[in-house]
Amino acid sequence: MNSVFRVLAGLALVWSVAAASAEPQQSSASDPAALSDGLQIPLRYETLDNGLRVVLAEDHTVPTATVAVYYGVGYRNEPRGRTGFAHLFEHLFFAGSENLPEPVFYYYISGMGGIANGSTRLDFTNYFGVVPANALNAYLWAEADRMATPTINRQIFQRERDVVRNEIFVNVQNQAYGDWTWIDLPMVANENWHNAHNFYGDLSDLDAATVDDARAFFEQYYTPRNAVLVVAGSFDTADTLTTINQYFGDIPAGPDLPEIDVSEPPQTAEKRSQITDPLATLPGLAVAYHMPERGTPEYFAMILIDQILLRGGDARLRRRLVDELGYGSEVGGGINLLGSAFNYDGPMLWTASLIHDDAVAPDDALDALSAVIERLRSEPVSAATLASARSKFLAEFYLQLDYSTRFGVVDLLASFALFDDDPSRINRIEDGFDQVTPELVLATAQTWLRRENRTVLELIPGDGRPVAPAQAPDAGGKP
Repeated sequence: MNSVFRVLAGLALVWSVAAASAEPQQSSASDPAALSDGLQIPLRYETLDNGLRVVLAEDHTVPTATVAVYYGVGYRNEPRGRTGFAHLFEHLFFAGSENLPEPVFYYYISGMGGIANGSTRLDFTNYFGVVPANALNAYLWAEADRMATPTINRQIFQRERDVVRNEIFVNVQNQAYGDWTWIDLPMVANENWHNAHNFYGDLSDLDAATVDDARAFFEQYYTPRNAVLVVAGSFDTADTLTTINQYFGDIPAGPDLPEIDVSEPPQTAEKRSQITDPLATLPGLAVAYHMPERGTPEYFAMILIDQILLRGGDARLRRRLVDELGYGSEVGGGINLLGSAFNYDGPMLWTASLIHDDAVAPDDALDALSAVIERLRSEPVSAATLASARSKFLAEFYLQLDYSTRFGVVDLLASFALFDDDPSRINRIEDGFDQVTPELVLATAQTWLRRENRTVLELIPGDGRPVAPAQAPDAGGKP
């Protein structure tokens, strides 16, 4: 992420889900009547002549407007030899534009009472901000200026490349367990390079990149035909659509996008690998299973399986590995560790991980984890267990959607527009889960949580382990 205006870094973009479109009206996810009938987000969806997809969700229950631009380029789209380039360009794009050069760009946004941020994910890079409702048009103009004429020069390129290199040192290389589940594990589990390379970036690749590469990257991917613009909050839909046409409509559509094959071949045998973390103090064990295709009945079943196995104090893996066996303090994991269970478009893994005590052999931890999963593969969950998992998932989902910033709603709308050309799927949030039965959970677990579809990664503490200081004998002479 860019280092300026990171006050929203703790507000994770939330789960995009599976919506018949509705005409704009005054209602929101915080309206109890709306919640009782399922999610009902009023929206308007248009595509400009240059290909820019526009989603407008008018909501006068908040005094602000949230604006987001999602570009359909993420870690998976990076060319060979340029790992980490999608993230690097996210930094570059915060350097302002022709009419708002750095640092004027930042002063302009903060001066209107706004905040801005951005992030890079597997299948998109996004830029988003919140402004008072009366500053919406000014913010839209700034975003359009950046899309049309970003500042890309040698000085800024070299500076931001150094910033990204420093991020790698601070967040990955100098952090125990910094990247083992979201970089190292996919690199072992996946075969296709686009899914299996170092997303944060190899330092040699970053050093070899040039400002000309950055300009070519912008011209290829940062175009209207590869973007979605979402506005949610307090505004007039018709007036805002007119303003968007005025500011964005003349930007050239851009070239055709390159076709990239990100498909994964079926895994037919278990994979096992080890890595050494010189800063780790305890060993770790992580497993990954390839997921069903997004949007299928089995996919929704896997989301509830994730809830049953990993989410909350009563999660089965936590109860067994932590509470009963005492192997560690927490079991982590989930679907799409770089985002949410819904804001991706391609092959995905479900993962579970445990930092365990030295005294626990990795095979013992794996056997205990496997036993919990095998129970799910051999015994149907009860109707009560499934209903509880569904209720807990939806409760958390709606809670995250109801932030006053509307970031959750924006992420849902943008993801579905970008990947499915159908942001109205947001209003069918519960439909995918209504079809999940105990029988479907059992069948999904048997098919997708089988050993042949599993990758196991052991983390071994390395030379950087701290040495325990010698203890002096106590008064009784005991060591």
